[in-house]
Amino acid sequence: MKEKLNIAIVGATGAVGRIIIELLESRQFPVNQLTLLASANSAGESLSFAGKAIIVQPLETFDFKGYDLAFFTAGSQVSAQYASRAVDTQCVVIDNTSYFRNEEDVPLVIPEVNGEEINRYQDNYIIANPNCSTIQMLLALAPIHKAVGIERINVATYQSVSGAGQKGIDELALQTRSLLNFKPLQQHVFSGQIAFNVLPHIDDFQDNGYTREEMKMVWETQKILDDRSIQVNPTCVRVPVFYGHSEAVHIETRDKITAQQARQLLTNADGIEIVDDPAKLSYPSPAITAAGNDAVYVGRIREDISYPKGLNMWIVSDNIRKGAALNSVQIAELLIKKL
Repeated sequence: MKEKLNIAIVGATGAVGRIIIELLESRQFPVNQLTLLASANSAGESLSFAGKAIIVQPLETFDFKGYDLAFFTAGSQVSAQYASRAVDTQCVVIDNTSYFRNEEDVPLVIPEVNGEEINRYQDNYIIANPNCSTIQMLLALAPIHKAVGIERINVATYQSVSGAGQKGIDELALQTRSLLNFKPLQQHVFSGQIAFNVLPHIDDFQDNGYTREEMKMVWETQKILDDRSIQVNPTCVRVPVFYGHSEAVHIETRDKITAQQARQLLTNADGIEIVDDPAKLSYPSPAITAAGNDAVYVGRIREDISYPKGLNMWIVSDNIRKGAALNSVQIAELLIKKL
């Protein structure tokens, strides 16, 4: 076990990369050397870590030899092209993209749910971070699945524009400003107007009529819970919110569980906070409850009035933090004793 690790962050100037830097410092991760990497266009920018300015280096010419961990947050094409370069030096890649998630020999990890999977890291020195929507949903559902089993999940997501990166944030801001000033809209990132609108379309449509974002929730749920029998029926929607994804989740369980029993299970679960008091109009929302915070928030827990073994809940989390950066850093924290 090393006392301190040499770490590289690929995509350091992006939204997720910047939060990883913040979390490594605030959680006092044992960093020996931190190297920040980005495309040649972003190289030269200066970012702060532990009171010091670090100059961002170009990924294209970087040698990972001597590094213990590399966080990849720059998109699937970058991971496809450069992750092998890190792996060849036995630098463990924690990949925040979808590129490796469906590979059978790559662990797909939510530390609170299936943290033991990191023991397989030496299979190929890659650990995949799940999709943000999958992470927050399964953090809430895993304790219930363990207790009574889940047969079917119906989920509708309400996903913030930060899920599309800084360009998505900028597009919502610019479109909102244009509409309020009676100016024409510019549209580059999303398939249609996102300001004051919702779009039932995230990622590419597949042959079955679902989008790839929706199919990620199917594939990843079955892999993480190690149960291919679970049926998942998702609809993923982009909404005009800057940070924080919300989900209306309806599950059918193998054995009956009451709302109160589920609430107690989740109260005792790591990473979950219950915000559920209808009498006080208390329920989680992305902007007020989740944005900038690390927990997954659950409310509106109630029994399904249309199905005897059904349960409904509302799940909210900051997609950039627990949905990406925090989950990656938690994976790294589990790895510390093994490197």
